[in-house]
Amino acid sequence: MTPGTPLPHDFAPAKINLGLSVLGVVPAGQPYAGYHQLHTLMVPLDVGDDLSVTPSPALSLRVEGADLPTDRRNLVYRAARAYLDAARTEGGAEIVLTKRLPLASGLGGGSSDAATTLLALERLYGAGVDLPALAVRLGADVPFFLRPGPALVEGIGERRTPVPLPPVHTVLFNPGTAVSAADAYRWLDDSAHFTPPLDVEAILDAVRGEQTLPYLNTLETGVLPRHPEIAAALAELAAAGLHSPLMSGSGSTCFAVAQSREHAEEVAERLRKRHPDHWIRAGSWWGTL
Repeated sequence: MTPGTPLPHDFAPAKINLGLSVLGVVPAGQPYAGYHQLHTLMVPLDVGDDLSVTPSPALSLRVEGADLPTDRRNLVYRAARAYLDAARTEGGAEIVLTKRLPLASGLGGGSSDAATTLLALERLYGAGVDLPALAVRLGADVPFFLRPGPALVEGIGERRTPVPLPPVHTVLFNPGTAVSAADAYRWLDDSAHFTPPLDVEAILDAVRGEQTLPYLNTLETGVLPRHPEIAAALAELAAAGLHSPLMSGSGSTCFAVAQSREHAEEVAERLRKRHPDHWIRAGSWWGTL
């Protein structure tokens, strides 16, 4: 199939989890056995990475802003290779990934980059590839980013239900620690401290009423004792006049809710002056339902 015209830069949004409950592990003998069962409210943000995807005879990847591999060890490369193989095309793509999000930070950066790659290649080649099927094989968070918008995500990440969430303004605080998702889930498995489903309606009601959000992140129980700097980041956000501080995903990024975009930007600027070596941003939810 003849490739289309070059695409402009594609935005790959970060996400936060307005609550993350890990219900348990899928039993043996069932589909996705051994994977963790999730119940989480995911929200895409207006901060993220950028990708440029251009038709090319072969597949190549260049990464700017981070020291990352550019072969099959990179999720973007694997996503592109999976798409091109499924499309049965002889064409390729020249991909430039500009990393703006910290690595291993609980913001879904790699998953978002992979999903954005799939979407860009589908627009280039229009091969009618089953993107959700490819996405779920690439990672639990990848399907969410195929159609980013506030959503309840269940199963191992493959079930997505849009939710009517009003704008949420947050401050993101990454203390410079990389936390492996594999480690975070292993620590949880060791403790077997699984949790029940979130009360999604209560969370949504609290967002609408600008009240403290009644949520949790199951993974905090294993991560925080091993990374006191993340617990300190949560305390910093609360002390700065924000509410409902929580670790996002497997960490290490934490966030808390501001009264408005202006409030979030003011607090983020103040925290950056106190912690010039940390990654701190204001972020609001981004996307469509």
